[in-house]
Amino acid sequence: MSELTANKLYDDLTKEEQAEHDATERAREQAEQAALPYQWTQDLSTVTVTVPLPKGTKGKDINVVMGKKKLKVQLKTSNEPILEGELFNDIISDESSWTIDDGTLNIELEKLSAHIQSHQWWPHVLTHHPKIDTTKIVPENSKLEDLDSETRGMVEKMMFDNRQKAMGKPTSDELKKLEMLEKFKKAHPEMDFSNAKIS
Repeated sequence: MSELTANKLYDDLTKEEQAEHDATERAREQAEQAALPYQWTQDLSTVTVTVPLPKGTKGKDINVVMGKKKLKVQLKTSNEPILEGELFNDIISDESSWTIDDGTLNIELEKLSAHIQSHQWWPHVLTHHPKIDTTKIVPENSKLEDLDSETRGMVEKMMFDNRQKAMGKPTSDELKKLEMLEKFKKAHPEMDFSNAKIS
């Protein structure tokens, strides 16, 4: 947590302080991401990793390992991998692919979560690398108004829940349970709810 919010919660900051805090965090995040040996983007179903390669590198010069939860890229002439580590979440390795285009390795990782309808933004590709703030993600290539209503609802719920969790507030499901409890309390004023717990 930065000095700005060490003694104050984000919600307690003025709009100007929030903007300043966001700008500082964004700059720090960008610097951390720029220092990685690759760049990456994502949408709801795919993570795209681009890795600059030495000029003239061909497919036969490189080893790319895409396991269910592992990624490794290594030039056959080198002892050290360009990148290697545990992926943030499971992928479908059979549906993931890589190509080399004009000195750049492009890796498409298919998120397993997208296939089981539990869409999730990744805070980082490899678990030992710095995270990004997923609460600030707005889907670019799938702008909300372009999505069908079911997917749009799912994305909006995910974004809302991410923001709520980041602020230590209840998620939409927890809010629903609280609302139901309140209605039940009103309908049954004779009952004692002082020890009721929401799980």
